[in-house]
Amino acid sequence: MSADASAARAGLLVLEVDGARLEIDPAAGGRMSSLVIDGSELLARTGSGPIYWGSFPMVPFSGRIRDGVFEFDGRRIELPRNMPPHAIHGTVLDRPWTVVDERTLTIDLGPAWPFAGRVTQRFQLDGNELQASLTLEADEPMPGAVGWHPWFPRRLTGTAARPAAPSPPALLRFDAARMFLRDASDIPTGELVEPIAGPWDDCFTGIRSAPTLTWPGVLSLELSSSCDYWVVYDEPADTICVEPQSSPPDFVHIDPVVVSPGEPLTETTTWRWRRPDHSADAGRDRGADGRTQRARQAPGASGSAAGTARRRSAASSAVTSRWRSASSSYPTMNLRTKADRRSGGYT
Repeated sequence: MSADASAARAGLLVLEVDGARLEIDPAAGGRMSSLVIDGSELLARTGSGPIYWGSFPMVPFSGRIRDGVFEFDGRRIELPRNMPPHAIHGTVLDRPWTVVDERTLTIDLGPAWPFAGRVTQRFQLDGNELQASLTLEADEPMPGAVGWHPWFPRRLTGTAARPAAPSPPALLRFDAARMFLRDASDIPTGELVEPIAGPWDDCFTGIRSAPTLTWPGVLSLELSSSCDYWVVYDEPADTICVEPQSSPPDFVHIDPVVVSPGEPLTETTTWRWRRPDHSADAGRDRGADGRTQRARQAPGASGSAAGTARRRSAASSAVTSRWRSASSSYPTMNLRTKADRRSGGYT
């Protein structure tokens, strides 16, 4: 059976152009399930659960909501705790989406989200880039955020059908002005600090140049987005996540953004790949501003959990007691639209 016939039988949407093939699985949370460039699979599967493979949309929130509880407009909202004791990554990643056309999917926000609305995602594959968008529409005022959670393999190994020798490990170029401090629960507190050395499971803002993954001698992948925030998760030994999102994790407590009827929230992301020219130093990269930056091998097996804990201990201990004393109360926050935040929010 051909690849196209297999995909059609599985109910996948397939886009192909110039050595690139994208598969989208409407039944599996509307995620990008495969992106093959020149015979190399760029999306990984690290486990059997819905949050551990491909690239899935995070709507109407990204990352964790502390204890799965928040207040909005005088209402106490309790969400399913799908990563106990917290809620994580929204309400659409494990539900089937409706196919609108060969490039468009849509879904309502489901019974787990107590506000009526829907989200639509669109895909475009052109030349050497993939473009995707998420549009969140509300039938009533509600807090809302969108984002993407891709899993990239640390080494490229061809495809399941046509394996190849493992590539050199990926190099991650990532340059941000600020990073959110995390507490003992690994949730951002809202306080912004200077970025520390990785490995990371952290949210950043003030991106100075497009994050780039390079598999030396094989491919480089530049990630850009209209989103203001990026989570980088490069602690695992075999995978790297670089996640653009419109708001930080736990935004309902940190910096709520309200989506209202007739005022949808739309974000875009673009993945642009380049073949190697074999003339650049694989150990160095040049930023968008022309400054030479060191390309860091995304740490995995070389980065220990103990080392990460030591680096974070001083920062996290300062806020642990504050969050422990405050975690039982969920104050109503000042609510803003995304435009309000961009005009006077984090930098």
